[in-house]
This record gives sequence, C-alpha cells and structure tokens, in this order.
Amino acid sequence: MVVSHPELHRGRWRPRLDRPALVALLFGLIGVGYRLVLTLYTVPSSNSDEATFGLAALHIGQGRERPVFLYGQHYMGMLESYLAAPLLAVTGPSWPVLRLPMLALYAVFLYLIYRLTRRICSPWFAVLVVGLLALGAERVVRDQLTVVGGRPEVKPAVLLMLLITVGLAAGTVRHRRLAVALFGLLVGLSAWSDWLILPYLAVAGLALVWALRRDLLGWSGLLLVAGFAVGVAPMLWDNLRAGPGEDSLSVFRQVSTKAGPMPQWSERIRGGLLEGVPLAHGLCPVDGCGRWQQWFGLLYPVLLVAAAVLAVLAYRRATNTPRGARVGPVVHLALVAGAALTLLSYVRSPLAATSPLDNARYLSVLQLSLPAVLWPLWLAAVAAWRGTVGALGRLTGALATAALVALTVTTLVVTVLFATTGVAAPRTEERQARELAAALRAHGPHEVYGDYWTCNRLVFNTDETVVCGVLDGDLSPGQNRYRPYWRQVGRSERPGYVVEADSPMDRRLRGLLADRADTALVREVGGYRVYHPDTPVRPWR
Repeated sequence: MVVSHPELHRGRWRPRLDRPALVALLFGLIGVGYRLVLTLYTVPSSNSDEATFGLAALHIGQGRERPVFLYGQHYMGMLESYLAAPLLAVTGPSWPVLRLPMLALYAVFLYLIYRLTRRICSPWFAVLVVGLLALGAERVVRDQLTVVGGRPEVKPAVLLMLLITVGLAAGTVRHRRLAVALFGLLVGLSAWSDWLILPYLAVAGLALVWALRRDLLGWSGLLLVAGFAVGVAPMLWDNLRAGPGEDSLSVFRQVSTKAGPMPQWSERIRGGLLEGVPLAHGLCPVDGCGRWQQWFGLLYPVLLVAAAVLAVLAYRRATNTPRGARVGPVVHLALVAGAALTLLSYVRSPLAATSPLDNARYLSVLQLSLPAVLWPLWLAAVAAWRGTVGALGRLTGALATAALVALTVTTLVVTVLFATTGVAAPRTEERQARELAAALRAHGPHEVYGDYWTCNRLVFNTDETVVCGVLDGDLSPGQNRYRPYWRQVGRSERPGYVVEADSPMDRRLRGLLADRADTALVREVGGYRVYHPDTPVRPWR
C-alpha cells in the first residue's frame, strides 16, 4: 500500500514494499475481493431506497434531470448517483454496476486509513487496522456497498483531509495552497453529501487550523473558503431557490422531530453502546448482538478516554519539537473527538433506544476512529510483549492482547457466518424481485400501485417500463419520492396492484374488490400477487 523506494531491476522499474505494506496489501485485496463477489451477487439485497438513487443515476445519465438532493428527501446529497450515472448510461439498470463506485470508494478508504495509521501510529498496527476493516458482516458491508447516500464517500474524504493536515504540518506537501483548497473542496462535498459526518468535519477543520495557524489569514485561507464554496455550491444553490419550509435545514428538522417520545438516557446509551457500536464494527449479525458480542460497546468509552489521555501526554512530551512531530497526537485527538461527538449525537435520538438495529448504520462513520480507539490496546500489548514494563504493566498488556484477539476473532467469526449462511436469503429475495419485474415487463400491467419497498425497486428493475405509485397498507397514498410516477399511475384508466401475498394491503384490497377479487387476480409471482381490476380502486379519492 505504501511505496518506499523504487528501484531498477533488470532494466524495469519496480516498486518495493516493506513487509507491513505487503501484508496490508494482501488484506486489502482480500477485503476488496470479498466485497466484489458480494457485489456481483447483489448481496446485501437491494431495496427501494437504493433504487431511488439508481433511478436518479439513470435520469442523470440520460440527461433528463440534475438532482441535488435525493428525490423526496431534501437533505441527502446525490454524489453517489452522479458517480454511477456514466456506468448506468452504458449498461442500463444493474445493481452490481450501480454499486461498483461504492466498491472503489471502499478500496480508497482502506488505502487512506492505512496511510494515515502508519503515519500517526506504526506500520504493523496499520496492518491490524486494515485486516479488521477487510472483514465485514452484513451491517458493515451494507453500509459500504449499497447506494443509500453519504457514508461510503465521506469516510475517504475525512481521511484525505487528515492526511493533508499531517503533510502540511510535517512540511512534506509540495503545493501547500492547492492542498488547502482540496481540503476545503472535500469539506464542501462532504457537507452536501451527508450531514452525519459534520462532527468529523469540525474536528478535522480544527486540526487544520492548528497545523497552519497564521497561514490561513492569507491566500491559504481564501483558497480554503473557495474550495469549500465549490464543494457545497449545489446545496447552497438549491436551498436559495427552495420555498418556505422546503430548505434542507427545515426538512431535516421535520424528520428529526418525528421520532416519537424520548426514552430515558440510560436506554439510549444502552442501545447506542451495547447494540450500535458492536454492529457498526461488524461484531454482531444484523439481527442483534448477543451478550458475548456486547463487550466492545462497554469498553469503547474507556478506550476513547485512554486514547485522549495518551494523545495529550504525547503532545506534551513533544512540546519543544517541530510541528510535524506533534501532528500525530493532534490527529489522534481529532479522531477521538469525532467519535465522541458522533456517539453523543446518536444517543440524543430516541431511535438509539427504540430501534437500535435499524439505526446502527448512523454509527458506521466510527470506523474512521478505529486507529485511535485501538491504539491504547496496541501500546499496552507491545510493551508487555517486549518486557519493558513491570508486573502491573504485564497484566495490563495481557488483557489488552486478549481484547485485540477477541475483537479479531469475533469479527472473523461473524463475517464467516454471514458469508456462509447469510447470503441465501438476500439472493432469494433478489430472484423473486427479478421474477416479478420480468413478469410485469412482459405481460403487464405497466402502471401499478404497490407498497414503498416494492415500488421503486420494481421501476428500476424494469428500466421504467413499469411505473409504480406508493400506497400504505390501508391503500392511502404513501411516500412517493418521485412524484411523476405517482401522477402517471394516477392518470391510468386501469392501474394494476402489486402486493405481497396475505399482507395487510392484500387483505384490504381484496375487501374493497369483494366478489371481483379472484377475477382481478391475474398472477402470483415471487411471493407477490398482481391484481388488474376492470375499474380502478382508489379509496382516497
């Protein structure tokens, strides 16, 4: 992953990697290869949220639209759709092709976190971090591979910002002003893409201010602002044109206040630490954490405090050294603060207590802080193995070693279980969705109503040959992210209905059709029932 010194060998240039870099490269290739196989098989399974990004990518590639935010969600940036648009313009709708840019971003993430960890920690510790991140259970790979907005692209952006800060402080960056402009551009793009990364953007910005200080009062500061303005320009332009209550902040506030009553702090902290943190780090299957998997959540705040203390001590020891020697502890503190602020933001939400399994995805950015969090364990283990500490230090080192081994083994076991037993269900679901799409595309109806998790995936799978309007279970209008589909189905004189067999929507529809239900049922495919009555059923009118 890191090229040390090139050398000429028999007339050809060949890069020379040291041993840690070679091992890290091997781990990285395994991680990318594993995710490539999952991508080709569309595992984890697709859904209508991802389909909305895919449809936007199709519209962008066809030149029909230039969306700034996700259809129907006026605060989630569309960078992932723009990355996939050129590919889908060539291939048409394809889940593996839609996810290929996410796979590339994961590879960049691995490379950058190795580079950063090696710079501020040690080479072999960087190998450990890459090895852990190469593994991945369902919750982890879903956040890394599915196109649902924000997280795959903002994590590499933050790592590159911190590497720029390290290089500027150490004096190893040749074009300093361009690097500062790039920093600003990354901040702007990240802020447009996903607001979950704001804590890390804040601490990365503080680290840059520490590294440059007075330089930011001149041209570097102007270039930083200019880069930020370019990156965030799509969001600013769209919000300037938004009507009252339709700007990003207003929409985000409306969404945030719909979470329901506020549980006790103890319940939210328990959900955040004992479920959210282990899930975000790949220590649990997607259906929840057993008690033997929750230990890392209990240890996590202790490690954050220990990492902060070590960083402060290291900074104080390096007080009279050049700034490049002190940037490591500063970046450590930034990573610790980013994780702490992210956790605090998460546990403030009632969802941390009421729905921790579904919402652990909001903690996936904690992977950025893995080097800082595990660094105290690594230092204690290495000191004990080298015999440079007393009896208490050896005991602490033994416990630290056990924790690192337990973390590695747990992550490996959960990954293997997912890879061997957890892929059958998603593949079956994808097969059924394809069968449904093929049947409707070939035989109709082409204008249908369905539930949220059916509609946009069906539209994407049929390349918009079939359009779908979203209904709730009681057959009232649902969350229609792309309004033109709803209007098109609404104009249809004889729309169809695609419902899961024996679902509340199915029972409600059959009740409204009464004696016509059996004659209106035209086929059953992939666990769905397709109705095509002679006259439309629109109880909301």
